[in-house]
Amino acid sequence: MNDVSQPISSDVLLDTYAQPGETTVDEVRHRIAQALAQAEAPAQRALRAAQFLAVQREGFIVAGRVAAHAGTGAKSTMINCFVQPLCDSITHAEGGIPGIYTALMETAETLRLGGGVGIDFSPIRPRGARIAGVDTLGLGPVGFLQLFNLSCELLGSTARRPGAQMGVLRCDHPDALAFAQVKTQGGLASFNLSVAVTDAFMQAVNDDTEFELVHAAEPGPVQQAAGATRRADGLWVYQRLPARRLWAAIVGGAHERGEPGVLFVDRIQADNNLGYCERIAATNPCGEQPLPPYGACCLGSINLVQLVERPFEPSARLALERLDTMVPVAVRMLDNVLQLTHWPLPQQRQQALAKRRIGLGFTGLGDALIMLGLPYDSEAARQLAAGVARTLRDRAYEASIALAHERGPFPSFKADGVLRRGSFASRLPGALQRDIRAHGLRNSHLLSIAPAGSVSLAFADNVSSGIEPPYAWHYLRHRRRRDGLGLAAYDVVDPAWRLHRALRGASAPLGPAFATATQLPPAAHLSMVAAVAPYIDGAISKTVNANEGCAYDDFEALFRQAWKDGLKGVTAFRSRGVLGSVLQAPAPRHGTHTGSPA
Repeated sequence: MNDVSQPISSDVLLDTYAQPGETTVDEVRHRIAQALAQAEAPAQRALRAAQFLAVQREGFIVAGRVAAHAGTGAKSTMINCFVQPLCDSITHAEGGIPGIYTALMETAETLRLGGGVGIDFSPIRPRGARIAGVDTLGLGPVGFLQLFNLSCELLGSTARRPGAQMGVLRCDHPDALAFAQVKTQGGLASFNLSVAVTDAFMQAVNDDTEFELVHAAEPGPVQQAAGATRRADGLWVYQRLPARRLWAAIVGGAHERGEPGVLFVDRIQADNNLGYCERIAATNPCGEQPLPPYGACCLGSINLVQLVERPFEPSARLALERLDTMVPVAVRMLDNVLQLTHWPLPQQRQQALAKRRIGLGFTGLGDALIMLGLPYDSEAARQLAAGVARTLRDRAYEASIALAHERGPFPSFKADGVLRRGSFASRLPGALQRDIRAHGLRNSHLLSIAPAGSVSLAFADNVSSGIEPPYAWHYLRHRRRRDGLGLAAYDVVDPAWRLHRALRGASAPLGPAFATATQLPPAAHLSMVAAVAPYIDGAISKTVNANEGCAYDDFEALFRQAWKDGLKGVTAFRSRGVLGSVLQAPAPRHGTHTGSPA
């Protein structure tokens, strides 16, 4: 397959990633390779640049910010995603965590330089709570959510790339119900929303018992009159409500609008290789990376379509052995990004270099399965996807161990902490665990499956993005014209569908492997995530798609099943409108976020 064979792919490449004078994918790859080789010793740079170019030609795709900014000299970040902390104060910092307006400025700077931002609004006191020393009452997280949204929209009005944010609130926050329902009022276009739910809350949902909504801030007079009380641990209990009432608001919002999603925060923390030195309360906007305060992750994806040999033949196979040579080079490239990128904030640089998170994943899974003749909703497809993820995991950890031997482990590395019982690393093969103890790890985390939508379009002929099945075989897509005057319409085709027609003829039946996202049962989406998740130490950006007729009860069962499967999160979207045009149907979220792993 050609790298770019559709007009939209060429235009996205030129508009979003190419620099002046660059007109082809390979010219962009040359720039990336040369730029990332600058982190190497001078005598090694030519060799490394050649390797970096070769692995891109074989199917490795760096994330969009790397593709757009590597080697340009611009003070823009090569990091796609961040998490911004804040505390319950307008201006004053607490324990190194900035107040709300300082956090707003830091968020604006991160967005301005090209990064997406996730924010946990849980520290903010509930609406109506007292503010000590001030004759007023708190606005609550939803009020400040509007402020952050407006700031992002103002920045985005002149930006080359619209800003994206993730807003998170804990399920035990007194304003959780209002947060879960806020998008019924419209607006908040720059935000994806997720409720961070605990195991205790999910157990209360299962048992149909009441659940306490609590906060450290003192309740206001209305809340005290309603019976707010103070617990022995100092937290105020603002309200007790049936857990299923909040759960119904969360699932109901997802059923009607695709939001909020759910983050299973206890699972995220238990699985975290760095659980011994950090707490995670939020993710990046698309959910493929749970991150600590000021955390960041640089991303890249391997195009699985390029690993398919003899597509649509009985002997079709996925050449997994090619990952043996591709993955070490890809890991090295992403590690180099951390050394070379411009950081919007010094705190982000400090956090990233202390832990050196990266996120290597794959894209094109849906199209690769079709070319192999495997229906997405089949045990054979799930086993193959799990095998890809397992191979990717093992090769990536091997590469990071080798880099630690060469360059040193990440500064926060402690073998006993990384390999503590229950962590992701504690489930690695024994040989890898022994090597980690002997040599360390260069990167605390190595794996994420990102949406990879724009880069899959620009660099890989619109292959199905990330872990998703294809959206449609042939559809109309609109995007802003290059001159900024309105929208241009593009006729877009799925590459597997087009290749099948070229090989078998336009009238040949497509066969059972051809199924689009909304033609699959919602459980098929969740089952694929559950198959892959045990091998991903970050998370998986995935939308559980459903057609318009999917009942609320089926949605509710999916969300519960995601928790039972040990996933890190779930997002579901019920497609409505005219299928076949991604902009005539309700637009999918920025990337949407089903987390991983078991």
